[in-house]
Order: sequence, then C-alpha cells, then structure tokens
Amino acid sequence: MSSGSYESTVPGELGDPAVRGAEIPEPGAVTIVVPTFNESANVRELLHQITETVPGRLPCEVVFVDDSTDDTPEVIDAAAQDCPFPVTVLHRDDPVGGLGGAVVEGIKAATSDWIVVMDGDLQHPPSLVPELVATGERSSAGLVVASRYIKGGSRAGLAGSYRVAVSRGATWLTKSLFPRRLHGISDPMSGFFAIRRSAVTAEILQPLGYKILLELAVRSRPRQVTEVPFVFQDRYAGESKSTAQEGLKFLRHLVGLRTASPLARMTVFGLIGVTGFLPNLAGLYALTAAGMHYVPAEILANQLGVLWNFFLIEHLCFRERRRYRKGWDRIGRFALLANADLVLRIPLIALFVGKFGMGALPATALALVTTFVLRFVGTEALVYLPRKKSRRGERGGRRRAEKQAERSGRSGRSGATDATDRTGEPAESEQSARRAA
Repeated sequence: MSSGSYESTVPGELGDPAVRGAEIPEPGAVTIVVPTFNESANVRELLHQITETVPGRLPCEVVFVDDSTDDTPEVIDAAAQDCPFPVTVLHRDDPVGGLGGAVVEGIKAATSDWIVVMDGDLQHPPSLVPELVATGERSSAGLVVASRYIKGGSRAGLAGSYRVAVSRGATWLTKSLFPRRLHGISDPMSGFFAIRRSAVTAEILQPLGYKILLELAVRSRPRQVTEVPFVFQDRYAGESKSTAQEGLKFLRHLVGLRTASPLARMTVFGLIGVTGFLPNLAGLYALTAAGMHYVPAEILANQLGVLWNFFLIEHLCFRERRRYRKGWDRIGRFALLANADLVLRIPLIALFVGKFGMGALPATALALVTTFVLRFVGTEALVYLPRKKSRRGERGGRRRAEKQAERSGRSGRSGATDATDRTGEPAESEQSARRAA
C-alpha cells in the first residue's frame, strides 16, 4: 500500500446543477459492471432503466459478470437485443472471490475511461450513473462513491432494523480499522461507485465476498476521492443474497486487509504465539496428570501449541498464500520451524550469558525475541512464499490462460469498443455480446 495524503470532496445535494449529467466533460465513456447471481427477474428492468436514463451522448457499455445457476445469462442475452449499447455477459463456472471477484473480472474487461460498479437488483438507481461520471470529471477525482450517509442520501431500502444495525456496525468497524485509507469515504460498505480505469490496478486486488469498494480503497485507493448522495432503493424482485456466511467472509476479508503489511502480520503472528501457551499448558497438565514424565510430556504438549498456532496463522495471517503449497507441506515446514525454535533458544541463552555476560532473565528475553523474529521470517519465506517458476512454465501458463480467455470470450468484444453511436442502427454484435461458459 502506498503512503501519502488523500483528498476528498463532497458535492452538493443530488440534483445540484454543478453535477448534472448535461455538464459531463469529454471524455466521459463509461463501462457499467454488474455482478449477478440468480438475478433473472431483475436484469431486463435494469437494462431498460439504463437505456432510459443514461444520456445518448454518454458512450456506454454494460458488462455483466455472472455466477448464476439459473437462466440469468439467457435473460440478459434476450434483453440486450433491445439495447442501443453493447452488452457483454461473462459467465463464471468457478466464482472465485465471490461478488468482489466478479467485479474484478468486469474491471479487467472494461474498455471505457470510467467504470461504474452497481448491483443487479435495482437497489442502486441507474439514473445516478451520469451523475457519478460528471462529478468525477468535474472534480478530477479518481473514485466517486455513491453514499447513503451524506446529506441527500438514505438507506431506506435496507430491509429491517437488523440489516440497518449490521450495516452501521460494519461501517464503524471498517472506518476504525482503516482511518487513513477510508478518510473522506462516509460509506465504505457501498457497492455503488465510479472509478477511472487508469486509477485501478486489478491485478493487485484480492477480493473475498461482496465488499469490493473496501478492497479497492485499502489496496488501490486513488489520491482524489469524492462522493455523491444516493437513496438506497427497495429490491425490484427476488431476495437478498446477504447471509451469515457472507458476513463471515467479510470478517475474514477485514483481517486479511488489516494484516497485509509485514509489520501488521508480525504483530498478529506474535499475538497468536502468545495464545499458543494455553493448549501447551493444558496438554502438559493432562499428560503429567496421567503419569507421563515431564520431559516427553512437554515435547508432546508443545505440538498442541504448534497445531493451534498453525491453524490461527493459516486463517488470520496467510490466508491468501495457502494456495502456494499443499496442506501437508505447509504444516510440516511450520512444525519444523516451531520446534527448531526450542532447539535454538537454549544455545542462544548460553551464548548471551557466557559470551556477553548478560543475566539469565534478560538473556532469556533477548533469545525469545530473536527466535520469534527468525521464526516469523522463516515462516513467511519457507512456508507461505510462492515457489519460483521457470520462465518456460510461466510462458506455458500465460498461453493456457490466453487460450481459455479466447474460448470463453469468442463472441462479444467486437461491438463493445464502439459505443459512441447511440442514434444509428447498431450491428447485432453491438446490441448483444455474450460470453458463454
């Protein structure tokens, strides 16, 4: 994460003449990215409203990134025939990263200067799309957030006091954890925003679940951010996809973002190590109470602490790096490092006492700190860093990825690059460009 100061501005209320769509400077082309999961009852109306409310002089394309198990792609394909702008469907059989991962795929596919991210259930009003782009152009902002929590905004569409409380609690928690990165963003939980394509590096994003704005703001925040108010609408059709499982993903996502820096990871690593004393002592008590000699009992009890630490570190410090090695390989390396810590600590204490004349207590403390740092560095380098690949393997991987992308997207980008003519008779490929699974 880069350091430095960030700027933010808040325009006037919704409908302020200073931010009306009629004043959009050029260039103002926009790609609307819509992640969908079983939204077949909503997508036709969504496309209709985009057609009705996005001005004809604002070049536009719509990219649906679809993880559905129903007929949503087919409904989009049929509805796109009536649209005067290109519509693309990217269907994912493997929904990596959830809704946030879908948005990242849409960002990668975007061809316009501006990218607007919005939900497919019409709780985000399409009529605000020109307003978001206009505000960004007028203020030279890299990110424009549609906020429910500034003057003129409302969370009216949140169903019930429980969801309101959860939303407010999540907002407070994220702003407390990332005060600098979220400075000037009153609604980090918003899923409705516009970002310049030049301001985002999709490759560094590691989304988990549905809070993609939080991911963007923390990992790839543009320097200049502004907000516009919006009224969160009722769902047009269907049921909310918010579940307890998504809530757990959100908490895991927060932990991953908070421990992204080496210093933060080391701090969490140390705190987890302290908690490892609990299973260690419990195991030692149980084994000695059963009659085992304290030396083998301590060796066995220490392994309980190792397993405890490994489980927590896997989920709280290095969750995104687990894919680099198999589970048995990671736990074997981790246990080896943890037990080497014990072997190394005694000679270090003897060295500090005998060679440097330190007392036993400070020597032990220094040895603990030294072995802790070595264990953290060793864990990061030997257990969770990716293996080096040969250049030949990398080239082969790229070729496979390019072929897969070509197969999945053979239809559809031909019309998406020419979205400027909203009055003429568009070609069929411009009307609907679908990428099937």
